[in-house]
Amino acid sequence: MDPMIPSQLPSLDALAQAAQKPAATGQGAAEGSQFADILKQALQEVSEAQHTSEQEARNLISGNSTDMHTAILAVQKADVSFQMMMAVRSKLVDAYREVMRMQM
Repeated sequence: MDPMIPSQLPSLDALAQAAQKPAATGQGAAEGSQFADILKQALQEVSEAQHTSEQEARNLISGNSTDMHTAILAVQKADVSFQMMMAVRSKLVDAYREVMRMQM
């Protein structure tokens, strides 16, 4: 099974592109807002993927659907999305801790 690459998750691709843009002076608040919006969108997409996988699994169990491939694919997509979200969260927490350890 091929692992899902980050470019297949649109919100995380947008997050990566935003991180690569050079910081312009005087736009710190706007960029912070954009970053927060991208994170909110990524979390929303992960939540939607999990909801879709739950619905597909329910349909399969109840007999409303006989397409096991779609259900398994939805569950795997939700799992990979959740793992990616947790990895991003861990990196953000590590970065925050590093900044807090800096001496002024």
